[in-house]
Formats: sequence, structure tokens, C-alpha cells
Amino acid sequence: MNLPLYKEMLKVNLKGILNYAFGSAFYILLIIWLYPALANNMKAINDLVNAMPESVGNAFGLNSGFSSAEAFISGEYYGLILVLLLSILCVQMSTGLMARLVDRGSMAYLLSTPTTRSKVALTQALVLITALLVIVTATTGAGFLGVFWFLGNGYDFNGERFLMLNTVAFLLFFAIGGISFLISCLANDEKKALGISGAITFGFFTLDLLGKISDQLSWVKYLTLFTLYRPGEIVKGSAQDGLVLVILLLVGLIAFGLGITLFKRRDLPL
Repeated sequence: MNLPLYKEMLKVNLKGILNYAFGSAFYILLIIWLYPALANNMKAINDLVNAMPESVGNAFGLNSGFSSAEAFISGEYYGLILVLLLSILCVQMSTGLMARLVDRGSMAYLLSTPTTRSKVALTQALVLITALLVIVTATTGAGFLGVFWFLGNGYDFNGERFLMLNTVAFLLFFAIGGISFLISCLANDEKKALGISGAITFGFFTLDLLGKISDQLSWVKYLTLFTLYRPGEIVKGSAQDGLVLVILLLVGLIAFGLGITLFKRRDLPL
């Protein structure tokens, strides 16, 4: 790793990372703050959810019900909003860290210094991973803080399952970020890298939604990583957490490793 480059790229991206982290932390605190006011009407809310078509509940992670605080949080935040937020971060930041530098000629200047392509690519990958870690850590910390402030001991909250929910979310986007980073390592054009990464990431998300909504299209869930991310099942304790964690970790490591290796060997434009 190139430490000066790592510090500089973190400094360049710090404002954006903190905006995502504070925004995510604030939103989850807001949801937890609202939970006690809604808890007395939870039976009516659960009845309303149960009255919806099962496919709608599957698509947006509502079928776990809202009987506990972590179930409410998973349905209101982790099922859609956090997914979209981290998807956008992975696509935009991975493109900015690699393809943008190649497209604008900054990469050639950077590689003229006493460093290697492998170190540059590894450093940029670590910047992206650090950003994901900061955002998910801020979200997790805010969740536990919100439970302490607003819920106390008066409401059901399983801290281990909430922690697992955040761990799976981090590893999902470690894998998605790895794929986006791989594409960025191969691209000379910033817009093309952004378009391809966005198409794959949000294509995965769309396929997951289609697989949940339509029984006839349920087979498409095998074409997307998002099928491994089931917030409702995680908070109910029915998900195969260990297997999911291993698969997502391996996909991320392979994608990042392949991106670094291919960037080292490819021809760069003059």
C-alpha cells in the first residue's frame, strides 16, 4: 500500500464519506425514535402488512413483521434505503478512484512517481473499503446508541441479530464494490465505467426485486448477489448467515484481487 496516497485520497473523499455516514446515522436514529410512538399500534401495522400481497412484502423486506425493534428497523431502512445509498456510493466512488484518474490523465502522472501499479490499485481499493466500513460502522453505532437513548429496556431488541444485519450489509457491498472496482480498473473512460458499474449494480437490484415479486421469475434470484441479503430473515434468525458471509467475502476478495492484477498488466492510454 502507498500510505501517502491513501491519506490523500481519504482526504479528497472525506466530505462525501462523512455525508453518507452522518446521513445514514441520522436516518436510523430517526427510525428508532419513531418506534415507541408506533409500538402501541404495532398490531394494526402488522395486520396491514399481512394484508398486502406476499410478493410486495418479500420485495421490501416487510414479511418479518414489526414485532421487535430490529425487525422494524430492517423493514424501514435496511430493506431499501441503505441498499440504494451504498449502491450509489460503490458505483460513484469506485469510478472516481480508478477510471476517472485514467480518463483525465492523472493516473499517468501518479505512476511516474516511485510507486507501482499494484500499490496504487491496492491503495485505491482500500480507500473504497474504508469508506464502506466508516458508513456501516456509523450506522451500527447510531443504531445501538438510538436503542440506548430511545428504547431502554422497555422494548424487544436483539443486539446480536442487529450486528449480524450490519455485517451482512457490509460484506454485500464489499462484494458489489469489488465488482465496480474491477470494472473501473479495466476502463479508460469514466462515463463508460460509471455506466457499466451502475447497470450491473442496479441490474442486480432489479433482478432481486423481480425474483421476489413474481413466482414465475423466481429463478432470476440466482443471477444476483442481492438474493444473499435478506434483512427480514436475518433479524428473525432464519438466515444462513455463515454461508452468506463466506460467499460475499470470497466474491469481494476475488473481484478486488482480479481488478488489481488486471490493472497491473493492462496497457494504459498515453
